[in-house]
Amino acid sequence: MTRHFLADDDLTADEQSQILDLAAQMKQDRHRFTPLAGPRSVALLFDKPSTRTRVSFAVGVSELGGYPLVLDSGTSQLGRGETIEDTTRVLDRQCAAIVWRTFGQDRLEAMASVSAVPVVNALTDLFHPCQILADLLTIRERFGTTRGRTLTYLGDAANNMANSYLVGGALAGLNVRVAGPKNALPDDRVVERARRLATDNEITITDDPEAAAGADILATDTWVSMGQETASSAERLATLAPYRIDAAAVQRARDTAIVLHCLPAYRGNEISADVLDGPRSAVWDQAENRLHAQKALLTWLVEQHE
Repeated sequence: MTRHFLADDDLTADEQSQILDLAAQMKQDRHRFTPLAGPRSVALLFDKPSTRTRVSFAVGVSELGGYPLVLDSGTSQLGRGETIEDTTRVLDRQCAAIVWRTFGQDRLEAMASVSAVPVVNALTDLFHPCQILADLLTIRERFGTTRGRTLTYLGDAANNMANSYLVGGALAGLNVRVAGPKNALPDDRVVERARRLATDNEITITDDPEAAAGADILATDTWVSMGQETASSAERLATLAPYRIDAAAVQRARDTAIVLHCLPAYRGNEISADVLDGPRSAVWDQAENRLHAQKALLTWLVEQHE
């Protein structure tokens, strides 16, 4: 059966750990692994603007010996009304895998339902699981393990990053705290999904910014996502201001705490410049680790499929 990666819990805890182990090996020796030699093609579909996702997948496929076939929705028939299923049936006969950055999770599920090759979620409105793999790799590098560490996510907690931190973090054995305004907290269904996955780790949802206290990892995301740049943004920013990761928030965390941000960052909004560019920031390692984590994921999925 073809394995897909549409959400963080499409992997088991053991499988997630195996992929992170492989990612660490690939980071040490970037050109050793070439499962896509041929070259075999991987379709990279983008319905949303992208920098890190586009670069890391394109570079990653190339380093695996493959050919990154990059398609924007505006220049493909998907953007002109062709059904997802019809597009998929064309791609899966010519490509080793399909990676899609899109909007609704249902679009990705429709693709996976007919695809004969692995489909990878490169971001939807519901989950951002490839980013979490990179974050978990970064946490491993800094602390040796994810299990038992505490990650606090602060800010807009009703978004794909908060959802993936909950689900992917639960699998990795992290204690996950998600803190945001009462009108910007995760959906109860996602929270329960994470709690079912947790073993001896804790899942906490709160509107208290003091959730930063004692954390090993502080994480955030932009407060104004693509498509939300409206007149209401000023009010939104004011509501979220108590959840900014600044020097005071870092002071409440552990002395060895690191700071993560999936980027792009808006200094002075969700994170202060002195923190983002300071000694606690692991953001640039985190951005690089998209490459290594995604190479490992693609390798694992393709090998499962063969």
